[in-house]
Amino acid sequence: MTIANIIGPVGVAVIGVYLLASIVLFAVYGMDKAAARKGLRRVPEVNLHVVALLGGWPGALVAQRVFHHKTRKQPFQTIFWCTVVVNCVVLAWLVWQLSGLAR
Repeated sequence: MTIANIIGPVGVAVIGVYLLASIVLFAVYGMDKAAARKGLRRVPEVNLHVVALLGGWPGALVAQRVFHHKTRKQPFQTIFWCTVVVNCVVLAWLVWQLSGLAR
């Protein structure tokens, strides 16, 4: 029995989306940190939040620790954690809907 058999094609797709969004957002955090150090044009915070909301928050969380980036800006962190909560609530709702528990 494979993981795909256990979680189904939707589960595999969801994991793929989270993985891809996390890798992209990790890279974007790294580029933004490099731009900040060099005084170059930065990535708008709203872009970081949108990708986090779409499933990239695990990559963002790792990037914040690895690059020591966006960890002290309290307004940014508040919005970031709100995107994590919203994403998890939506994911839980989708799992509930797809599992048949909603019927």
